[in-house]
Amino acid sequence: MKRGRVAVSTAVRSGLRRTRVQVVAVLVFFVAVWAFLAEFAERHGFFDLRVYYGAINFWVSGGGQVYDYLLPQTEYGFTYPPFAAVVMTPMAFVGWHLAIAISLLMTLAVTITMLYWLVGPIIRRRGWTMWFGLAIALGLAAAFEPVRETVNFGQVNLLLLFLAVADMLLLIGPGRRLGGIGIGLATAIKLTPGVFIIYLLVTRRWRAAAVSAATTAAATWLAATLAPNASREFWTDAVWDTDRVGSTAFVSNQSLNGFVSRLNPAEPNKLLWAALVLGALIVWAVRARKAIAAGDEVAGLALTGIIGCLVSPITWIHHLVWVLPAVILLFDHALDRSQDRRVRRNMMIFAVVVYGILCSRLVWPFNMHFSGWGVLGSNAYVIIEVILLFTLPIRVRSAGGSDVAGGASPSVEEAPDLVEIDRKVSAAFDAAESDRPLIGA
Repeated sequence: MKRGRVAVSTAVRSGLRRTRVQVVAVLVFFVAVWAFLAEFAERHGFFDLRVYYGAINFWVSGGGQVYDYLLPQTEYGFTYPPFAAVVMTPMAFVGWHLAIAISLLMTLAVTITMLYWLVGPIIRRRGWTMWFGLAIALGLAAAFEPVRETVNFGQVNLLLLFLAVADMLLLIGPGRRLGGIGIGLATAIKLTPGVFIIYLLVTRRWRAAAVSAATTAAATWLAATLAPNASREFWTDAVWDTDRVGSTAFVSNQSLNGFVSRLNPAEPNKLLWAALVLGALIVWAVRARKAIAAGDEVAGLALTGIIGCLVSPITWIHHLVWVLPAVILLFDHALDRSQDRRVRRNMMIFAVVVYGILCSRLVWPFNMHFSGWGVLGSNAYVIIEVILLFTLPIRVRSAGGSDVAGGASPSVEEAPDLVEIDRKVSAAFDAAESDRPLIGA
């Protein structure tokens, strides 16, 4: 009995010591991330949130039309579909600082949840402590330029990504009737997530594609019922007015259209753009179908996020949060112990380089300098997207759900610390049983 108590006590003390070390490590890491953000993150003063807030108040409280609003001393106004305006209506009834707080809290909540879905399996597979792994992942995400730009602009990108990820990982599947609702809502709020409806069609998930399209249509109809004038103005005028979003050659536009525009800002070659978009779509369709055939929904999600950024006419840097699942997938494969060590090392180098470039603000020194080295520098993020489209690894799963070309599915055997504690506790109980007198002996 004494040996059992000693084993349990030792295991508990070891666990507490490890927790203290992890807490200190997380605090030090967060200080380093904070210092990095203080030095390199741009302060945008929640610019986009100001546009949303001003437009909604102008519409609800001021009696104006939401698409007629321009942020004072700028040329920027509300560019999202009418359903987005309906969803944002509560902003007209809260103060500016409360609107900021709500935006930050919602962004933090959906980011942590997505990291749990995407990074959680890696943490479990490696046997790490869940809270510790998520804390490190959250710090790395905060330093990721598209994420920090989204936060500093007060943008909705992470909320839309959350709807798509929730749909793809939780709702879409055999026998699930609600699959497609998240994608449909995201598309009704902002048109670009509609690429996921095409993804569902390409991968022959007909029911989910129909639900997505029906959800988008229903949300759009609801907005037309509640705000007929705004809906009429958007679908007949505002949606076609590309001047509302700025120059396509601006260095922040890291799409194929931005790349082509920077080659000749005065007269972009639209035929070249169409050819590049068509080629990218073909590669994406082939690889997306391969991912679903292999049972790798995360790879399909990541590839679709990449193609959405590439083919969209405008992909500002904060829109590149859609590339985040792909970056996580690179690290997942780099940490896969079933791979050859050299393959893992090369994958880790690639993942670190991709992540580092997408944290670096590398494109900004080349703003308005598009010739010579500027061709590479001003399009660095577009180049990364194209490379990922061609090379993102796909994990093949066996019929039983384990990974054939990747790390095995999470199991308790892959959590050695937990197994060791469980072994010691079991030994303690066995010792206790052996000390008892046997009844009837």
